[in-house]
Amino acid sequence: MEQQTLKITSVLSDPTRFSIYQFVTKRHGDVTVQEIADQFNIHANVARLHLTKLEDVNMVVSETKKTGKGGRPSRFYRLSDEVVSLQFPYRDYQRLADMCLETLASFGEEGKEALKKIGYRFGKETAQTFLLRLNRNLEDLQDEEKVKYIENIATNQGLNPEISYNKEERQVSFKIFNCTFKEVIQNHSVVLCSMHYSLLLGIFEYFFGQVILKEEQSMKDRDCIACSYTTIIL
Repeated sequence: MEQQTLKITSVLSDPTRFSIYQFVTKRHGDVTVQEIADQFNIHANVARLHLTKLEDVNMVVSETKKTGKGGRPSRFYRLSDEVVSLQFPYRDYQRLADMCLETLASFGEEGKEALKKIGYRFGKETAQTFLLRLNRNLEDLQDEEKVKYIENIATNQGLNPEISYNKEERQVSFKIFNCTFKEVIQNHSVVLCSMHYSLLLGIFEYFFGQVILKEEQSMKDRDCIACSYTTIIL
């Protein structure tokens, strides 16, 4: 574990390589060496070296695909599903999460409802704390500012979001490309998805008051790469 930690910190110590990793996380799909080279104004061989080092520590993965344009297949890179965790000293919060969720599940519907209430409260409190740190008043915000702040909160939570606002219909389209509960959601998808829905509802209702939050797609379905929501502001 110590050797792997040293390898990861060494790989991420390069500012360009770290920026490349951030770029890949925001693409929500495959990237090529040439795309990285163009984006960061570096030679393709340098881009390939950075991507190879990221792949060596399992932060990205690659595969060779045909492009449909003829010629040799190209190598495509994407974000790895493996979680990279750096902790000193080591902590096993995933096991703790499993234990807590198992305990709540043993209470049946009462446990599920308790988790939903906690999620909703946490969502509202997170939004309130965010505004307090910015020294902004909710009453002074335009809808577009509220949407931007929701995106910032989701980004801070590692959700890798995309969000857009339809002013005429007062609807928000909201997508999440990173499930921060991925390691435990396999066994606890019902309670975790409902809790996270309530958390997002708490955030939206803090900013907009009463809303209707519709889940359109979920990453727990294998064919979906994102959790997708439509928020109707009432």
